[in-house]
Amino acid sequence: MNENKPGDSQTLACVFCRKNDDCPNKYGEKKTNEKWNLTVHYYCLLMSSGIWQRGKEEEGVYGFLIEDIRKEVNRASKLKCCVCKKNGASIGCVAPRCKRSYHFPCGLQRECIFQFTGNFASFCWKHRPVQIIASNNYRDSLPCTICLEYIEPVPTYNILRSPCCKNAWFHRDCLQVQAINAGVFFFRCTICSNSDTFQKEMLRMGIHIPEKDASWELEENAYQDLLQHYERCDVRRCRCKEGREYNAPDSKWEIKRCQCCGSSGTHLACSSLRSWEQNWECLECRGIIYNSDFQKAKKHALSNSNNVAITDCLLEESPPKLPRQSPGAQSKDLLRQGSKFRRDISTILIELGFQIKKKTKRLFINKADIWNSALDGFRNQNFNPLYTIEVAYVNENDEFGRELPGSKQEFLSLLMQHLENSSLFEGSLSKNLSLNSQALKENLYYEAGKMLAISLVHGGPSPGFFSKTLFNCLVYGPENTQPILDDVSDFDVAQIIVRINTATNMTDLNSVINECYNYLDLIGCLRLITTLSDKYMLVKDILVYHVIKRVQAPFESFKQGLKTLGVLEKIQTYPEAFCNILCHKPENLSAKILRDLFTVHTLPDVQALGFWNSYLQTIEDGKSATTMEDILIFATGCSSIPPAGFKPTPSIECLHMDFPVGNKCNNSLALPITSTYKEFQENMDFAIRNTLRLGKEESSHYIEH
Repeated sequence: MNENKPGDSQTLACVFCRKNDDCPNKYGEKKTNEKWNLTVHYYCLLMSSGIWQRGKEEEGVYGFLIEDIRKEVNRASKLKCCVCKKNGASIGCVAPRCKRSYHFPCGLQRECIFQFTGNFASFCWKHRPVQIIASNNYRDSLPCTICLEYIEPVPTYNILRSPCCKNAWFHRDCLQVQAINAGVFFFRCTICSNSDTFQKEMLRMGIHIPEKDASWELEENAYQDLLQHYERCDVRRCRCKEGREYNAPDSKWEIKRCQCCGSSGTHLACSSLRSWEQNWECLECRGIIYNSDFQKAKKHALSNSNNVAITDCLLEESPPKLPRQSPGAQSKDLLRQGSKFRRDISTILIELGFQIKKKTKRLFINKADIWNSALDGFRNQNFNPLYTIEVAYVNENDEFGRELPGSKQEFLSLLMQHLENSSLFEGSLSKNLSLNSQALKENLYYEAGKMLAISLVHGGPSPGFFSKTLFNCLVYGPENTQPILDDVSDFDVAQIIVRINTATNMTDLNSVINECYNYLDLIGCLRLITTLSDKYMLVKDILVYHVIKRVQAPFESFKQGLKTLGVLEKIQTYPEAFCNILCHKPENLSAKILRDLFTVHTLPDVQALGFWNSYLQTIEDGKSATTMEDILIFATGCSSIPPAGFKPTPSIECLHMDFPVGNKCNNSLALPITSTYKEFQENMDFAIRNTLRLGKEESSHYIEH
């Protein structure tokens, strides 16, 4: 035992290693129990071979009981350290037949590895795990991706390589400091941001990843600067008589900030903005965005945009110099460097699509049984989600076994429609996972997640039916998500919650609880009710059980499926971008959207194109039974524009024929050349409406048989 006085923490020695060093990064936090005059390093205690945490966190020292610590110190006093040759070696190598014991600091000195996970195993320098690399093609030094100092790219005790990025190398000390600062929620590969694979490998190699929030998240007022809004009109000709810094909400003199950087502003009237919802970008950000390679391909569409009016009044004057760089200015720097700032969903999905190989895999799909035929295709041992998907439509009732070329995007659109209405989900519009024991047994929740991931990367439509609760569970974890009443699709359970929530006195509340006693007991939500306000905690418990805990197994399976092609990781990295396509239906199509969507590849017939534009306007005005969605389905097989866009780009051509022709495989629409607009509209309506009607009748006919 340590005989130093507990008042002087600097001179108190750890009862295991006998060192008084206070170095949290190396030995863990140093803690003293003044009542028992006992001091330990956290890592020395944690890695000791003969002690287990039998108490609660607040008991003893870190949950290790004092009596257990005394027994372990007594056990270790009989063991000699093979490094310093002194007694008290409480840590032993777990390798079979290895009898080496050592103090924790001595183990670090001899480059032993301590695994802060599982059974908290330790390995001596002879038996420690190593990183094995098949071949080393690096001839020159590479920088540590944390401190940027150059190191030899050879895996050693002090040099580690990322398991997910072959060109990412680290100093062990840099990784350990990073892990302690970032905590388990933010510690990830510095190159690709992978966390699961990266953390598993780092734990294996002895990096301690504490289960805490990041240090920068715990700093008081760390994000105070972000709460300061920029309020100044920076356009060259400010028209406001009250001055550039005048801001009158809900009027034309309200200041709108740049949607990219937030560090430049304009009065609505000064930039001819009709409403505050209209997007506006400052001149500097507009130059960065629209001059990039990605935007050059789309630049032709910007000329007709109502959101950006490039006039003299939009030329900003330089904002006044600030004493320190604002968060908005920092955002501009990130934008110039091509960082994650303002990543739109199409860019993210296109980047995910880069991993798709040219090798093709054909799926044989029966439209009448879209789910089972898709399931068979995806479960086929030769199927690889990295291969380019080709679709062939087949019909079991066809005696000749003919295969018809199919549209991949139409197939994915039909599959997502089926998935939305399947028994795997419950709810009306915003859906949560259901509890279907048969589906769980057949691993269908995993397949559903896998299908969603494949659909998004391969150009499928926006699912748009996730509830916010399901989405938050995927992004932030079920333990950080609070369900709401709208998530409950079971009428009886919803009624119980409503009755508990609306109870106005203890008599009514106890009456409801007594009536529902068996149900509450069954789901483990019975609690002691002493005040009326306790009803809110009871409601919370019921919601968490019914929406989250009850479907824990389906959720974990569904989550694993979503990891296909790296989709789940991207969802967690860019939640705002994915929320728009997973939780919200796509915007309604308009005449302008369809005009801009379809390009003209052949020499157009001017009159037919004029009829086409008039036809779109007729539909938008509600003067036709056909809808914008009908046209898109007729030409592409999709009722909305996929988040990653169409491939190939939809096109139109004008041909001398009576009726239009849609080619869903090429996303092309052939327009008829007619002498009058009336004939054009009638022929378009007839062909589109009847084609869609026949398709529905054909599907229902197959299902009946």
